[in-house]
Amino acid sequence: MKQLGTLYFFCGKMGAGKSTKSKQLAIDKHAVLLSEDEWLSSLYPNQIASFEDYLKFSAQLKPLVKKHVQNILSVGTDVVMDFPANTQKLRKWFLDMASEVNASHQLIFLNLNNGQCLRQIAQRRNEQPERAAFDTEAVFIHVSKFFEAPEASEGLNILEFSGKE
Repeated sequence: MKQLGTLYFFCGKMGAGKSTKSKQLAIDKHAVLLSEDEWLSSLYPNQIASFEDYLKFSAQLKPLVKKHVQNILSVGTDVVMDFPANTQKLRKWFLDMASEVNASHQLIFLNLNNGQCLRQIAQRRNEQPERAAFDTEAVFIHVSKFFEAPEASEGLNILEFSGKE
């Protein structure tokens, strides 16, 4: 029987470090890294001006991404997805993606508090000035309203980091 790849994906509030951790994990696992931010900015340049725009374009992207990831997993290559898994509905999408092709999965939960996330967002604004308009405390507060921490009942393989590691 052919060895399938593993799907790695992340849950954590805005600023928790999902993109940073996903890049490092892809290197460590010799995996394909897929970044939602890169796909969205390439496919919809200058069209995402609000959180609602993000939700709309992200939803349009998902069917294509799902099939692409399943093809990669099916040939035995690991995939690290820098796409947020911050709600039960989104986590089910990731879980279905892996289970439909009988691949294994790992959810990495970056469980940082609001203060830790806001400090990292402030640092990111300094390092990436082009993100300053979106990386604000107001956006963080708005987006955090939708955040749902993962629960054991979701049937996920969860690896949790509290930010103290």
